[in-house]
Amino acid sequence: METSIFNYGELPEFNKFSSDRINQEFPSVIEKINLDFKKIEKFLSNYLEQENLEWDKVINPLNEVNEILRWSWGVISHLNGVKNSESLREIYSKFLPEIINLSNKFGQSKIIYNALVKLKETNNFDEIKNRILDKEILEMEHRGISLDTDTQKEFNVISEKLGKLSTNFSNNVLDATNSWSLILNDKSQIDGVPERVLELMSISAHKYLKKEGEADAKNGPWKLSLDIPTYTAFMTYANDRNLREKLYKAFVSRASHGEKNNSQIIEEILSLRTKQAKLLGYESWAELSLSTKMAKEINNVEKLLEEIRKPAFKTAKNELVRLNKFSKDNGFPISEDLQSWDISYWSELLRKEKLNLDQESLRPWFPLNDVLKGLFKLSEKLFDIKVIEAKNEAPIWNDDVLFFNILNKDDKKIASFYLDPYSRPESKRGGAWMDECLNKNNIGRNTLPVAYLVCNQTPPSKDKPSLMSFDEVQTLFHEFGHGLQHMLTTVNLPQAAGINNVEWDAVELPSQFMENWCFHKNTLLNIAKHYKTGEKLSDENFEKLVKNRTFNCGMATLRQLHFAITDIRLHSNLYNNQDKNSNEIRNEISRNTTVIEPIEEDKFLCCFSHIFAGGYSAGYYSYKWAEVLSADAFSMFEEADLENNQNIKAIGKKFKDTILSLGGSFSPLEVFKLFRGREPKTDSLIRHLGLSSVN
Repeated sequence: METSIFNYGELPEFNKFSSDRINQEFPSVIEKINLDFKKIEKFLSNYLEQENLEWDKVINPLNEVNEILRWSWGVISHLNGVKNSESLREIYSKFLPEIINLSNKFGQSKIIYNALVKLKETNNFDEIKNRILDKEILEMEHRGISLDTDTQKEFNVISEKLGKLSTNFSNNVLDATNSWSLILNDKSQIDGVPERVLELMSISAHKYLKKEGEADAKNGPWKLSLDIPTYTAFMTYANDRNLREKLYKAFVSRASHGEKNNSQIIEEILSLRTKQAKLLGYESWAELSLSTKMAKEINNVEKLLEEIRKPAFKTAKNELVRLNKFSKDNGFPISEDLQSWDISYWSELLRKEKLNLDQESLRPWFPLNDVLKGLFKLSEKLFDIKVIEAKNEAPIWNDDVLFFNILNKDDKKIASFYLDPYSRPESKRGGAWMDECLNKNNIGRNTLPVAYLVCNQTPPSKDKPSLMSFDEVQTLFHEFGHGLQHMLTTVNLPQAAGINNVEWDAVELPSQFMENWCFHKNTLLNIAKHYKTGEKLSDENFEKLVKNRTFNCGMATLRQLHFAITDIRLHSNLYNNQDKNSNEIRNEISRNTTVIEPIEEDKFLCCFSHIFAGGYSAGYYSYKWAEVLSADAFSMFEEADLENNQNIKAIGKKFKDTILSLGGSFSPLEVFKLFRGREPKTDSLIRHLGLSSVN
C-alpha cells in the first residue's frame, strides 16, 4: 500500500500531490490533528492542577500539532499559488473552512489559554520565552478566547466568511486577468515593443489559436494580455497610444464588473473586519492589526507616511511638469494632457534622452545564472556562507524549479531553498514571494529550514536564457533577503526562529536591505556579463542605473504611499465614511497622493490582493516602514566604506548575528538597536529616494 503524501517534516513529494490524492488523504490529516488536539487538551486539563508547569510539557506538543497543520496545508496553499488548476482550486475552497475551524479551535481553547497564562505566571523565563508566550496569549485573545459562547460563535462565523471572501477575491482577480486578451495581427500595433516580448506574445497567440507549426515573432499574430511581463512592457514601449489606453483600462478595471466583480466583496470584507475588531474590543481593524506590529498606533503610521508624502508629492508634481514639457516638445498634442496610459511610455523616452538608458537593451547583461552567481558571491562575502545548487536532490512542482543548499563556513548544510523563477500566467499567481516549506526545529525531528522563493520573471526562449530586467534582478535580491532571515536563524525555539514572531512591519527589513546591493558598483559589475560575449557592463551604464534609481522617484514613491494610506484609512475610518464606498474614499485620498487623478474605469481596489486576499490589511504601510529600517541599516555599510572589504565583512557579520539570526526572539526595535546602536531615522531613505532636496 502506498504511503501518505502528507509526510510532515520532510520535503514534499510534489509529483504525488494530485488533486485526487489531496482530496482523498487530507481528511485523514485533519482527523489526526483533531485527535492529537483532544489528547493535548486532556493532558493539559490534568496538568493544570500542578503547582508549576514546565515549558516542554506545554509548548512542545502544541508546536508539533501546529507544525503538522502548517506543513500540510502549506503544501496545498503553495501549489494553489504556483500550479493553480480548476480542480485544485475547488479542493482548496472545500477545505479552507475546515482549516479556519481548526485554527479557531486551537485559538479558542480555554484549556490551552489557561495553560499558557499559568506557564508564564509560574516561571521566571528569559526574555525570549516570555516574548513567545506574550505573543501566543495575545494571538489567542485576538481569536476570541475571552468572548462568551454566543459572541465566540459569531466571531467564528465571521472568520469563516472572511476566509471564503478572500479566496473568492483572489480567484476573481486571477480569472479576470486571464480572461482578457486581444489578438494583434497588424505590425503597426506592436511597433516599439521589444523583440523578447513579441516572442512571448507570439508563442502565447500560437497556443491560444491552436495553430500548427512554429510561432512567428516577426509577423505575428501576437496575443496582448494582462500578465505583468506583457502588460508592463507594452505600456512602456508600445507606440500605439489607443492600444495602450485599451490595455490600461482593462488592467485597472479587472474584477470590477460582471460575474467576477470584487466591489461588493470589498465592502463585505471591510464591514466584517470592523465587526470582528469591535467584538474584540478594538475601535477598528487597523487598531487590532497594529496591536501586534512595531508601529503600534495608527498615528505613528500616518506620521511616517506623511513625512515621506510631502517631499514625494512636491517631487512628483515637478516630474509631471517635466514629462509634460518633454512630451509636447516631442510631438504629443499641445491641446491634450498626459493620461495614466502615457506616463510609462513618455517616462521611458525621457529616461532614454536624459540618461541615455534603454533598460531593455541591458537585459543581455543579466542572464539568470550569472545574477544568481553574483547574488551568492555577495552572500558568501557578507554572511560567510556557501550556496550550492543541488540537482535532483528534491522533488519539484515544475521543470523550471531549482533547488539549492546553504552551507556554513565549515561546509555543513544549514538550510535549503527552492527557486521558482519564471512567469506562468495560466497557472501561477503574479508577484513574487518567499514562504516557509520547513521551519528550523531542534525539538523532536530536528529539521533544517527550507524556503520557497517565487518570482515571475521573463522565461527563457528557444535561443536565449532568461534575460532579466534590472527590476527583476532587484526582485530576486529582495526575495532572497527574506529567505536569508528564514534560513540563517540561530534561534533554537521554532516559535521565534526565522521570520516567526517577527512583527509584520519589520519583516521586509532584510529583503529591502539586499536590494541596496544592486546599486553597489563592484557587486553589480561582478554580476552583469553579456550572455553571448561575456563582456562586463560598462561603468557608464552602471552610473545610468544609479541615476535611474531616483528617476521619477517622486511618482513611484507616491504610488506606494497612495496604496498604504488608502489601506490604513479604509481599515480605520470605515464608520466615519458610512455614506461613501471604498472606491470613493480611495478617490478622496488620491487628491494628495496622485498627480494624475484616477479615471472612472480605475477600480484598482478590486484587484488589490495584498490587502483583500493577502496578509497586508492595515499593514501595507509596512513596506515603507521597513524601508526606513533597511535604508538606515545599509547606511552603516556606506559609512564604513563599501570598498573596504574588512569593514564590510565585520558589519556583515554583525547584520547576520542580529537581524538575520535573532528572528522573532526579541522585538524588532531591540534587534535593530543591537545592530545599529541607535533607533532608526528616516534621513537615509529620503536620501536614497532622491527626495532630500525638497523642503
